[in-house]
Amino acid sequence: MALFGNAHTVDPAAAQRDYARLLGQGEQVHAAYQLIRDTILFTDRRLVLVDKQGITGKKVEYHSVPYRSITHFAVETAGTFDLDAELKIWVSGSATPIQKTFTKGVDIYEVQAILTQFVAR
Repeated sequence: MALFGNAHTVDPAAAQRDYARLLGQGEQVHAAYQLIRDTILFTDRRLVLVDKQGITGKKVEYHSVPYRSITHFAVETAGTFDLDAELKIWVSGSATPIQKTFTKGVDIYEVQAILTQFVAR
């Protein structure tokens, strides 16, 4: 699964409220990013990918990736001419990584630190 586009930071408290129905009891959103119509949530238990589909975006697919399923990940920082940073996440059982593109305004090192905190448990 590869979703492309530019992401920006979303307030974790707002994401907590907006996606409360998806979260388990006591599950907390630590970081969230908006990717055009889609959203990426980093909770204390899993990575949640919210994929809005169709013209209206009323049909939504929710992907839940437990951190223990992530085998490795890579970040590519923004450059002089390539202003976007990229995140690639490999999940066990899949040869193709999940790919996300972030604008230069998003701290890709923060994204990496969040993943490191939860994947390395």
